[in-house]
Amino acid sequence: MTRAVEVSVVLPAYNEEDTIERTVDITLETLATFLPAGSFEVIVAEDGCDDRTPEIASRMAEADDRVRHVHSDERLGRGGALEYAFHQARGETLVYFDTDLATDMRHLEELVESVRTEGYDVATGSRLLPGEAADRPAKRDIPSKGFNTLVRLFLRSDLQDHQCGFKAFDRDALLSLLDDVEDDHWFWDTEVLVRAQRAGYDVREFPVEWAPKGDSKVDLVRDVFGMGSQIVRTWWQVAVSPRIDRRVSIAAGTLLVFVALLLMTTYLDPGEVWGYMQDADLALVALAAVVYVTSWPLRGLRYRDILSKLGYRSDPAFLTGAIFISQTGNLVFPARLGDAVRAYVVKARRSVPYPSGFASLAIERVFDLLTIAFLAGAVVVGMAITMSPAEIQSAIGGAELAGGQEAAGQTAMLVAAGVGVAAGQTAMLVAAGVGVAAVLATVVIVLSARSERNYVRATVSRLSSDAYADYVAGVIERFTGDVQTVASDRRAFALVGATSLLIWTIDVLTAVVVLAAFGVELTPFLLGVAFFAVSVGNLAKVLPLTPAGLGLYEGAFAIIVVGLTPLGGALAISVAIVDHAVKNLVTLAGGLVSMAWLNVSLTTAVEESRDASEVEAAAGQD
Repeated sequence: MTRAVEVSVVLPAYNEEDTIERTVDITLETLATFLPAGSFEVIVAEDGCDDRTPEIASRMAEADDRVRHVHSDERLGRGGALEYAFHQARGETLVYFDTDLATDMRHLEELVESVRTEGYDVATGSRLLPGEAADRPAKRDIPSKGFNTLVRLFLRSDLQDHQCGFKAFDRDALLSLLDDVEDDHWFWDTEVLVRAQRAGYDVREFPVEWAPKGDSKVDLVRDVFGMGSQIVRTWWQVAVSPRIDRRVSIAAGTLLVFVALLLMTTYLDPGEVWGYMQDADLALVALAAVVYVTSWPLRGLRYRDILSKLGYRSDPAFLTGAIFISQTGNLVFPARLGDAVRAYVVKARRSVPYPSGFASLAIERVFDLLTIAFLAGAVVVGMAITMSPAEIQSAIGGAELAGGQEAAGQTAMLVAAGVGVAAGQTAMLVAAGVGVAAVLATVVIVLSARSERNYVRATVSRLSSDAYADYVAGVIERFTGDVQTVASDRRAFALVGATSLLIWTIDVLTAVVVLAAFGVELTPFLLGVAFFAVSVGNLAKVLPLTPAGLGLYEGAFAIIVVGLTPLGGALAISVAIVDHAVKNLVTLAGGLVSMAWLNVSLTTAVEESRDASEVEAAAGQD
């Protein structure tokens, strides 16, 4: 009768042709000294090797039934290879250690028995506890101690050494943790230990004798910085994210706006801001609203073209109403909860399935971001190329403001002191740098979307191979994939792209009319600054911190305007407030009319769309 396997030892192997056979032999010999025959197995978790490791592992598995070879065609990463092998292991006690046998094998019995017979859920060797020697060179020791200090500080771990490759787990405990473990490389050990402690499992750490063997596969620049980002990611997931719900989001967003307003009063006179707003030309403010209204039918036409590419047809008037309703939701609810309302509306009224509704929303958002970034970058780069430093400074110092003599006088004093020109040049250089980056990022994303080659994954993998980098690559790939849905059809791409440019140009022109309402002279340079300021303000609204981006848009807009023009802070804030208010009032009015016309309850739509979003997200992970 064959004895049931109690202990499974996994050896993660990547290009170990010189050592793997000796490591397996020593492991089998050591296990046989304290475990009954037939009660253990050794699994070589071969991780997409490009040397002779797979051949050697297969030969050993054929020659000895205690040895198994788990092969992966592609590189899974150290943590990924371990998880893949653990899921296929037969033992109730799961063990792994590094194949270089840096940890003295005399500790293997203590490691295994800590879980197998002593009742611990997790056991791990430690090179940092007193009691055993760990001969570590400074280039390894210093980064390791720094890393472990950060883990204890940010992740509230009680352990001293998280990265020692010498660990054992109770099978049920480990498998219950793996669903939440996201890293698949060097941070895997740390994340498992942190989540085990958070889950209340009994973890034992004991000192081991350890000596480095050969060259480490850890890249001290790439992997140390990568694991630093993983500490931040895990901290957010285990310590911050669980505490954030809708109530907390609303409270935090409201607090941010309140704090911003309080801080504003330290360098701006609220009475001066209110005075500027009272003096604004109401006829021009009304004209700004009319200009902004003209962008909404274009939004409906663009959405029609996107849905048409996905195989669904609808009339632009209905789609304009659906967009009005979803944007009204964003005015009322934080974290852009209104975005997904449109998926509910088009499903309820036009039978467009939720997956297609969410995909169309994503495509529209991608084109919005690309267009805004491109507009901002192109305008500033254009100004930097076509205008000399003297012309730029002349433009900055020459704009005439209604009631703005003080600001003009301040600028003249700076110029006289020789500071104004330098400040203008610096501001334009910074803005031009941002503009170049925006244009290049836009071009790269569009070219990547139009190509069948995966430039994103190749580029990111050169910088880092950890799970966080893989996650970032996945986000960018989905981003480019959304563009590719439309970019694959040249006509559809041209239509959606051109309509997007027109929509956001009208958005900028609305702000330009508001500037005129405040008596600001509209020079060509100021028009360029307006394009840049509105674009940056809209990019700031992407952060889902406050409903409708209140405070974010105004702050970003004012910073750009004050930095590149002689307009004072009070005037810039006043323009931003009125500009944003005009756009929000038009949106709200259109949303109310559309809800009445389409008989849609905003509260019901938000709840239904949120539930659908959760289902869609879960389906996407399967």
